[in-house]
Amino acid sequence: MDQGDHGSRGPVAEGFVKVVFELPRDEDGWPPVGREGLWAVPVTSDVVRLDNSPWFVRGVANGDLIRVRRDEDGVLWADERLEWSGYCTIRVIPFRAGPLEGSRQRVLDEFAALGVTGEGAQQYGLVALDVPPGADVLAVKGLLQRGQRDGWWDYEEGCVGDAWLTAQPG
Repeated sequence: MDQGDHGSRGPVAEGFVKVVFELPRDEDGWPPVGREGLWAVPVTSDVVRLDNSPWFVRGVANGDLIRVRRDEDGVLWADERLEWSGYCTIRVIPFRAGPLEGSRQRVLDEFAALGVTGEGAQQYGLVALDVPPGADVLAVKGLLQRGQRDGWWDYEEGCVGDAWLTAQPG
């Protein structure tokens, strides 16, 4: 299937729904999938709150409110973001030849002290970081920039707000 699937939540799946986002690909074929399924919690019949980190969807973050529509097969499709949660989504790809040896867990460990969580995708060799509202964005952005400069990883901003955009680490 051409989908970045965040897997099964097992016993926690009760009360959760999967929401599918269509993903346009750029001229280089990125992202490597045409759609991504994210877990969410229903709020109303046509609104959900995202409950995991997007690996590829741009412009949404964990906790965002999303309007959805159900197709004839019962699949929930994302229509639009209604409200931003304040979380930023940053995607990190650790270099196999770098100091972290491509370890997604080590990326998560580096950011844990800053209150940042996330989810690794082994199949794609990346980590989606959830930077919570109120986090020290200067420290997070500084760590990202140092890691990039020192050959630990590359990163991209998937969903950020004004505080992130204006933060200028020293």
